[in-house]
Amino acid sequence: MNNEFFDALEALEREKGIPKEFMLEKVEAALLTGYKKENNNESNVRVVIDPVKRNVKMYRLMTVVEEVQDPSCEIDLESARQKSKRAKVGDIQEYEFKPKNFGRIPAQNAKQVIVQAIREAERGRLIEEYEKKTEGIITGTVVIIERMTGNVILEFENTQATLVRAEQLPGDRFKVGDHVKVYVCEVRKDTRNPVIVLSRTHPNFIKRLFELEIPEIQDGTVIIQSVAREAGSRTKVAVYSRDDNVDPVGSCVGVKGMRTASILGEIRGEKIDLIKYSEEPERFIAASLAPATVLDVELAEGRSALVTVAPEQLSLAIGKEGQNVRLAAKLTGYKIDIKA
Repeated sequence: MNNEFFDALEALEREKGIPKEFMLEKVEAALLTGYKKENNNESNVRVVIDPVKRNVKMYRLMTVVEEVQDPSCEIDLESARQKSKRAKVGDIQEYEFKPKNFGRIPAQNAKQVIVQAIREAERGRLIEEYEKKTEGIITGTVVIIERMTGNVILEFENTQATLVRAEQLPGDRFKVGDHVKVYVCEVRKDTRNPVIVLSRTHPNFIKRLFELEIPEIQDGTVIIQSVAREAGSRTKVAVYSRDDNVDPVGSCVGVKGMRTASILGEIRGEKIDLIKYSEEPERFIAASLAPATVLDVELAEGRSALVTVAPEQLSLAIGKEGQNVRLAAKLTGYKIDIKA
């Protein structure tokens, strides 16, 4: 081990954030494995790398015995007491030794282990970094568009990840170089390289966009209670205010819809209904069916509700292909039946 080796470890720690102790542990193991392969798997040895003194030492572990049967791993009591007067039979003593060809034996193993350890450390760091970003929004740059699958490869600060076609919005049209906001669903560790699962269709994508754009949500004055979404078509967002003087819906919309404009642009014109949440289920259910006007809400067993609307409001309350009532049910957690 020369100074260049220790300099390289310090550079790895500085530039890639890989702890020197982590690498030393791996290299010690590699050196020991290399030695054992050349010495009939001799097991009573250990390797110590000292980064302060910048040296490597090997020690043989010897058992103190009355009569030596195996000189490779045993030492007699009289000899042991020359090192320690308190030595007794059964003790283990360490003796430094310098094996032949020590510099040559582990070179290849050490190199392989260092490369593997760097990959392992970077993988662990990447997993840790993106686990912290799970359930949040990150922005990536489009670097590859797969024409056959429609998948998009996004590049982030220190890695790449795939936004699959199924997790893109129907109106998404990307080109190389575009900056794209995505929601981090999870980080999967069960493969050689961690897989970062991204989405633009997840309901929480809308929630996080509101948190980014609305100051009252950022400071906790306005709370998003729930979100129901059919990506690319329509989303309902239930909000309430912890301050009686702050209108939750108005705060989210802003003057002339300025606050929601950037959100709508990000989701390619997907419609958003902002609903004022109420702890009274009847009021919340009635509001959730907007833009329809509700005449009456009757609660029944099993979190179900019967909603009455005027005849001319029936189709509006149900929505095209039942979408409005379906989203209202998801938003409120109630099974909703509508009658005129």
